[in-house]
Amino acid sequence: MERFSGADVHVRRSLLALAAILLIVVPPFLTSYWVGLMTQMLIFAILAMSLDILLGYTGLPSLGHAGIFGVAAYAVAVLSTRYQAGLFTCVVSALLVGTLLSAALGLLVSHVRQVYFLMITLAIGMVLWGVSYRWIPMTGGDNGISGIPRLEAQVGLPATGPIPFYYVAVIVFGVCSLALGLLVSSPFGYTLRGIRENEPRMRALGFNTWLHCYLSYVIAGFFASVAGIVWAYYNGFVSPTYLDLTASSELFLMVTLGGPGTLAGPVFGAGAIVLLKNVVSAYTQRWLMILGIVYIATILVAPQGFWNLRFGGVGVRLKPDTTR
Repeated sequence: MERFSGADVHVRRSLLALAAILLIVVPPFLTSYWVGLMTQMLIFAILAMSLDILLGYTGLPSLGHAGIFGVAAYAVAVLSTRYQAGLFTCVVSALLVGTLLSAALGLLVSHVRQVYFLMITLAIGMVLWGVSYRWIPMTGGDNGISGIPRLEAQVGLPATGPIPFYYVAVIVFGVCSLALGLLVSSPFGYTLRGIRENEPRMRALGFNTWLHCYLSYVIAGFFASVAGIVWAYYNGFVSPTYLDLTASSELFLMVTLGGPGTLAGPVFGAGAIVLLKNVVSAYTQRWLMILGIVYIATILVAPQGFWNLRFGGVGVRLKPDTTR
């Protein structure tokens, strides 16, 4: 655990304030392409923050987190296109499906740690992808499900197009950021940090570490479901590609690139990955190689992610006491 210097804190607060202003003020002056790109950044920022609860705060590296995201998106797609369910029914049902699935899977993974947790979540993610790919009568298989009604029409917004949906995404992002910020700054959040740093000691102090890890998995699944719902209404199409290993790997990269254990880091990491994926890929087919180079450079320059990079000199470093 680290404590940043005053200059570091000032720079970070300034960056957050500037980002918030840009998110609110700039989009009306941009083309629809860039507004859509910023909407994607916000959606995947929610998803990256949800993974950060596991990876950054609890120390549980998951490679199947995109599966929950995809399941919630599929729930919206199936209910809205095949059963003509309304917005409220779709949103609540998708949240329940994603959260209950996380609660069930959490019973399988919460008792393992480190590489075992990584491998089991990877297997779970591949199972969910396989179900979405093979259960053709329900999911449409490789063709996916299209024709999801536009959110603007269901909400009754006075205008249509990318701008109204973008500000809906901004509101959802803001609410999720506030909720997650309160979570990680609560006693529960500090307990998760303690488990990440030294789980045996937290267990010796009387904390039920299994229950905390289980709850963190369920909470992460809930916010991943929120991102999946917004993505389904934004994209209007859901397919198995949103559940596969590549999607989970990109999500993992968003968190590690931005800075795990910070919330703000995964937001900027999500923005960087979405930007690279959509803009750089328009100019070269080797954008994955460029992404790999960026990641290697990050590991060399800022092993803890760019958000943890120091701006104002060397700060105070707080290391866990290992003498007892």
